[in-house]
Amino acid sequence: MKHIALAAVVAVALGLAGCAKDTSEAKIEDRNPPAQQQQPRTQDSTAGRATPQDQSRVSGNELTDPNSPLSKRSVYFDFDSNEVKDQYRGLLQAHARYIADHRDARVRIEGNTDERGSREYNLALGQRRAEAVKRIMTVMGADGARIETISYGEEKPKSAGHDETAWAENRRADIRYAGE
Repeated sequence: MKHIALAAVVAVALGLAGCAKDTSEAKIEDRNPPAQQQQPRTQDSTAGRATPQDQSRVSGNELTDPNSPLSKRSVYFDFDSNEVKDQYRGLLQAHARYIADHRDARVRIEGNTDERGSREYNLALGQRRAEAVKRIMTVMGADGARIETISYGEEKPKSAGHDETAWAENRRADIRYAGE
């Protein structure tokens, strides 16, 4: 008899606990109605319109969206230098974050130089530039195993000129994603 009475008390306690939970949730819902009820969508309302950021996410690839920092892919260097300038830290942070967030992303960093210097020297300098960019991106969180580096030296100029303006465009490291 004691067991039946104990079971009844436990059942009532559990039932009351369940009711109390349901009641508190109902009160919370009453204070915070669902978003659909807060602002009805009408054709004249701006509540349902997507922001430019939402549109870039919906429309496709943030790597090719010209408004995204990820669309910028070149890091430029001073003459005979492989030191990454501070102005490129934000760009590299954005790419590092993208690589960290997208486990299937694979990157090749292509080091380039201007035409001055021997072929061997330029290949070595281009490699140091690519490695410098990779090093910063891995420090910022990118998986280094998914970043390949290569040097083209002076073989792939961005500008065909033979003056300082053209040389400055050719002293760079380019970030290329697999599949592009």
